Amino acid sequence: MTFSEYILLFTSVTGAGLLYFIFRKSNAIYLKLSLAFTGSYLFAISMVHLMPGVFKSGNASIGYFILAGFFIQLILEYFSEGIEHGHIHIHHHNKSSFPFTMMIGLCIHSFLEGMPLSSHFEGDSHNHSLLAGILLHHLPVAFALVSMLLASGLSKTWTILNLMIFAFMAPAGAMLSTLLGETETLNISTYYDQIMAVVIGIFLHITTTILFESGSDHRFNLYKLAVIVFGATLAVFM
Repeated sequence: MTFSEYILLFTSVTGAGLLYFIFRKSNAIYLKLSLAFTGSYLFAISMVHLMPGVFKSGNASIGYFILAGFFIQLILEYFSEGIEHGHIHIHHHNKSSFPFTMMIGLCIHSFLEGMPLSSHFEGDSHNHSLLAGILLHHLPVAFALVSMLLASGLSKTWTILNLMIFAFMAPAGAMLSTLLGETETLNISTYYDQIMAVVIGIFLHITTTILFESGSDHRFNLYKLAVIVFGATLAVFM
């Protein structure tokens, strides 16, 4: 990743979260539709671009790493409470109510997603698709995070601080991969397929959860189908 891409990933996610202060409320329908769009985009790039790339290596163990990523996300959602796919749980504010486990789970999730974005992996032709997918996925999550933290009674200052921490996690994952790749004892580029496979597993868990959730409103489900088709089509031609 270039320096400008690091800045884009951080500022766009931060900006998306700060939009909540402008709109002053979270529209559940728009949030779910945006998550459906980003979910279909992530699912499509995983199937069309990312999975063929990791299986092309011929490594017979790649499937195990995809499976590991799937279950890692399952564990992380126990802590993050599913905010990655729009589930917002309000923690009423008191001295012990700050959702530490939610933030920890969400930050680990974002950090792992950012690791394949290392500059040592720039030879991979699908890095821009991956960057776009992570970016699009994090925008509605950032909005939902601010909504949840404010509704839990957190001050604006602490809410913005936590938003910035979340926005920094994916760039931090890419930075760590880059630093490890520069050490003499570890050539991280040799582990690219395994790291990417774990991220694919994470994507598959998130996206299938988003895509298979349906609402009781038939019209909403029709809108959701439309944005899913649009997101998948966009990913195919990226």
